[in-house]
This record gives sequence, structure tokens and C-alpha cells, in this order.
Amino acid sequence: MKSFFLAGFMLASVSLFATNIYVSPSGNDAADASVSAPKATLSAALRDARNLRRLQKVAKDEAIHIILKGGTYFQYEPVFVRPEDNGTESSPTIIEAAAGELPVLSGGMKVTGWQKQGKFWVADVPDFNGIRLNFRQLWVNGAKAVRARDVADFTKMNTILKNDKKHQTLWVPASAVRTIAKAPHAELVIHQMWGVANLRIKSIIFHGDSAGVKFHNPESRIQFEHPWPSPTVGKPFNNSAFYLTNAIQLLDQPGEWFYDQDNGKLYYMPRPGEDMRKAEAIVPAIETLVNVEGTLEKPVQYITFKGIAFNHTTWTRPSEKGHVPLQAGMYLLEGYKLRPAGVPGNENKGIENQAWVGRPVAAVALLNTSKINFEGCRFEHLGSCALDVVRGSQSTTVEGCLFRDIAGNGLQIGSFSEEALESHLPYDPADIRVLCSGQNIKNNYITDVTNEDWGCVGIAAGFVRNINIEHNEINEVSYSGISVGWGWTKSVNAMRNNRIFANYIHHYAKHMYDVAGIYTLSVQTKSTISENVVDSIYSPSYAHDPKHWFYLYTDEGSSFITMKDNWTPSEKYLKNANGPGNTWENNGPQVSDSIKTRAGLEPKYLYLKKL
Repeated sequence: MKSFFLAGFMLASVSLFATNIYVSPSGNDAADASVSAPKATLSAALRDARNLRRLQKVAKDEAIHIILKGGTYFQYEPVFVRPEDNGTESSPTIIEAAAGELPVLSGGMKVTGWQKQGKFWVADVPDFNGIRLNFRQLWVNGAKAVRARDVADFTKMNTILKNDKKHQTLWVPASAVRTIAKAPHAELVIHQMWGVANLRIKSIIFHGDSAGVKFHNPESRIQFEHPWPSPTVGKPFNNSAFYLTNAIQLLDQPGEWFYDQDNGKLYYMPRPGEDMRKAEAIVPAIETLVNVEGTLEKPVQYITFKGIAFNHTTWTRPSEKGHVPLQAGMYLLEGYKLRPAGVPGNENKGIENQAWVGRPVAAVALLNTSKINFEGCRFEHLGSCALDVVRGSQSTTVEGCLFRDIAGNGLQIGSFSEEALESHLPYDPADIRVLCSGQNIKNNYITDVTNEDWGCVGIAAGFVRNINIEHNEINEVSYSGISVGWGWTKSVNAMRNNRIFANYIHHYAKHMYDVAGIYTLSVQTKSTISENVVDSIYSPSYAHDPKHWFYLYTDEGSSFITMKDNWTPSEKYLKNANGPGNTWENNGPQVSDSIKTRAGLEPKYLYLKKL
């Protein structure tokens, strides 16, 4: 091999070697990037690689290896990978961990200087890059702490009494909110069918044993106008449960924290044995760690991330504008019921509501790319989605990766309706380059995701085609394991040739119902869901309809999908408002044990469960 400082050799003499660019947390971006004088940041290393290619100092069959030594790389902005960083099929750029080491790209900031104050530890949160931080997560010694809330056990959540849409008021037991009546920035998180909404409390009025809670905008308008998912009150459903958070009055359990943003002070109640003078406390500061973004005419291509950890991201929108999702974490920008139903055009003649959605942020985002690979990477301790293949991306491979402790979706892939496209419309763009196609999501271990935004899923795929989701294990998710499709439409659209094969999904629906291990929407011509295993569903007592859960679920408009040889403990499936062409063959407990044995991680990747 040759290191960066040898890059000046003639091309003929270097074609047998790889170019290595070294990076270390203790490096210097002015260094020459050799093993003994590494760069300090991935951004600087990418610039060096870019210059090597620009100056034609890399042979056509020579890979560039950007080798990150172990340790934490704290970032103040996302790394931007652009078309000028492109590799080729014979000369890729590989961003990889040094042998036996774990480099961590972190969007967090350490909080130090803790002082004991009674039962709390208190620290000043310094400004980040010149501004006061706003954050919703804290990790202490690598473990996620709990944002102070009124219940330690979710089965003990209070439930609403009335949903007053006209006056945009939720009526709740007065005893539930009395302690936080004067808290300046308290939030109410409400369970509603297949999603939760984060609502910033504006005011509380007391009337006997009841209290009326009003909220800030825009979430107040959205919450009380949109029809689905909605709070439930009265039979046959359970009343919607809720919990309160973000008030110092709620800080009463070990492992809980509260951030007084107005005064920049962080309060923490330690777990047994924790000494905050010695502990590592990290709060998230940036939302995205890596943006891989090209254009349709010039996509980013032939970049591989190998053995890299992506940690400690934030998502501040719920603290600034609330969060009222439609489904799979896609948040409503506007939504309302149509009276009378229907709009002009065959597709929408019977539609009874309209909705427009935005997309939550991700730690790593791909836009207009080709042949981008993630191998053996770790996505952990993240404040929203982990990996987002947004649009215009072809042939992405995500294999052998760990997704753990993630607030929202593990992966989200493809269009979920652009902000200007009404969510129930079919998506079939004239320029097919904008589609996400040929994604290969294989042998990943996805666990403890959706742990804040309960309506999210392990793998969320929207309008995609030729996607292969294979041999993944997904567990400890709040809602569904794998969701494929979008649009609630029986019209032909961009989706086709999707394959969901040999995945193992268990311990799902931890908090939400109207749920399945594998869930589909809309027309997906020549798509196959086969040889998967779905087992061990949770039974949350506060689910809106305790009977409304399923192992497999083809929802509105699902068409031309083959369901075959999937093992489930019973044939508890739902086929709701499906279109034509679906085939169900040999699904249930009678499926061969060999299929059950093969599902999930292949032997080579079982080590992921021990990390």
C-alpha cells in the first residue's frame, strides 16, 4: 500500500496499490494524512481524496481508502459527500475503520462540570458553536437517560376525557396535570391509534375534577383538524392514553433528566452507582452527520462506509413546532376531513380526507446517489431516523449493520409523498431517475428503534421499486417491523418488483396497534413477501383497540402482491380494502421448520446481536 504522501508517484507505478488517507481524533487537518501524521476530520480527508482524483493521481483500478482510527469525532456540521468525491467501479472510495478499531462520528457534545444539588446533579450546558442548544436526549455512560415524565411505567398513563375539536382542547383529569400547571415548556404526548403526537402545552384551565389543555401552533391546528390517526374516547375503544414530559416537577426517578433551556442548566437524577464527576454525559447538537448528495445528472457514486459508527444526533422540530404524524413518522403539515367527500378526478372521487406530510431528519441521508454501500456500520443513540435514502438513489446496499437506540425509523427509503403532493395520490414521476430503486437491505440487526416516536417502524419503504429486504432481524419496535408502500391508492404507481424475504420480526407493537410484523400499502406489481417469520407481539394495555393487531397486513390499495410461505403462530392477518391480484399461499404455523430456521440473520452476521 501507499499512503497519501506517496501519491506523487507515476500512475504506472501505483496502479498495483491502494491510496490510504489516515484520520485520527488526535490528528491535524494540516498534516499529510500518512499513518504517522493523520488528518483530524473526515471532511479534510475527503478533500484530499477529491484532489487526488482531480489531479489524476489515482489509477483507474486503484481504490482510495480513508482509514479512520478509533475514537470519537465530534462534529459541528454534517460531512458533505458530493459528486466530486465520486469513485468508480474499479476505483471506489472506501471510508473505513482501522483494523480492530471503532471510529464514532458524533453529533453530540460532552457536558461536564457537574455539581451535586440535593438529589440532583446539575451542570451548565455551554453554547454550541455560538448558540444555545435545544435537545431532547441525554446519554450517560453510553445509556440513554429518560426525559423526565409523569409515569415510569407506561401502563399507568392517564387517559383523556374528551377531545374538543371545536375549541382545540383536550380534557383530562385535573389530578394528572396539576403539578405542571405553571411549567413553561411542558409537553403532552398522546397515544392515538397508530401514532403518537408531541404537543407543546400553551395553557391549562381547571374545572372541577377536569382540566382543559390547550397547545401551541402549528400542532394545535393540525392535531384538532386532522382525522387520522385520532384520539379515541369511549367504547368500543380505550380512551387515548397520554404522558407528560419536559417539566422539572416531573424529575423524580433515577435515570431521569430535565433541561432548563431558558437558563442553560441540565438536571439529572443519577442511577445507583453513578458519579457524574466521572461519568461521560453527552447531549446531541446536530441533526445530520453525513449528507451524501448529488444531482440527477451527476449522482454521487461508488462510495462505501465500512465499520463506522454514527452516534448522537438530535431532532428539534418537536420542541419548536410539535409533531403530529400521519404514519411511519411522516409528520403532518396540514390535514383535514372533506365534507362532502371527494375531489375531481377518478382517483380521488371517494376520498374523505386530505393530508400533506414532511419527512423527519436522519443521521445519514442519501440524495441522488448510485452504488453507495454501508457495511458493518453502527447506527446508535440517534434522535430521529438513522439512515434515509431520500430520492434519486439507485443500488444502495446496507448489509451487516447494527441499528439500536433510535428515536424514530431505523431506515426510511423512497418517497412518502413530497410536501406538495397530497398523501393519498399515486406517485409515478415522468422522470424515473427520481425514484429509489435497487436497494439491498440485508442481514442487519434492528433493535430498540422507534423508542420515542412510537408510530415509526424498523424499516419504512415508501414509493420504491426493486427493493430487496432480506435476512434482517427486527425486534423491540413500538409499531410495525417492516412497512412497504405509501399512498392508500388502488391506482398503478411507481412501485413494483419489491421483495421482502426471510426476515425475522419479533417483539413488535410494543406501544401501538393497527399493526403488523409486515405491512403494505397500494399497488406493488410483481412484489413478493415470502419465507419471513413473524412472532411474539406485545400486548400494551393502552392500545386503542386491543384486538386490532396482525402478523401480516395488506392495507388500502395493496395489489398484485404475493404472500407465500411466511411462518406465523396463527393466521391472524388483515386484508383491508385491497385491490386486485394479491395471492396468499401457505402462510401460517404449518410452514416448514426449515423456513423458520433460515429466517433472520445469516450465521456470518449473528455477532451483531452480541455488540
